[in-house]
Amino acid sequence: MAMIFASLMGLPAFALEIGQLAPDFELPGRTAPIKLSDYRGKTVYLDFWASWCGPCKQSFPWMSDMQVRYSDKGLRIIAIDVDQVKDEAKAKAFLKDHPVRFEVAFDPSGKTPRAYAVKSMPTSVLIGPDGKVLMIHSGFRPEESQAREGQIKMSLK
Repeated sequence: MAMIFASLMGLPAFALEIGQLAPDFELPGRTAPIKLSDYRGKTVYLDFWASWCGPCKQSFPWMSDMQVRYSDKGLRIIAIDVDQVKDEAKAKAFLKDHPVRFEVAFDPSGKTPRAYAVKSMPTSVLIGPDGKVLMIHSGFRPEESQAREGQIKMSLK
């Protein structure tokens, strides 16, 4: 599993900075393609995950809760799976074990995490309604979830 992520790390990445326009993408979703630019005008919490990621198991219920709490205020959560094609069954099993109330996209090529300079799983990026990066966070620790929720709430005002 670490080798999968290591393969993502072997390709060039550019630093993503707060205030920068978030790189657009179009990826297959569970039912339809997901394109970031379609969410312009909404606050987007973009999360990069993989089936082998332990902290991702903790973050999924929290993200589902955030989607339910703040969807009427304009929050949209998009979780991008970076499992390789050969691990597609593992990603589907993960989603079956961790049902979600947000959008899920699939990027087995690793192009999107490279564009976002993802270095660890999970990595989340909060994107404002104007398409600019507001926050970048690596990992998920339950004790930090309240502070992260505060950042989401501030971005929705």
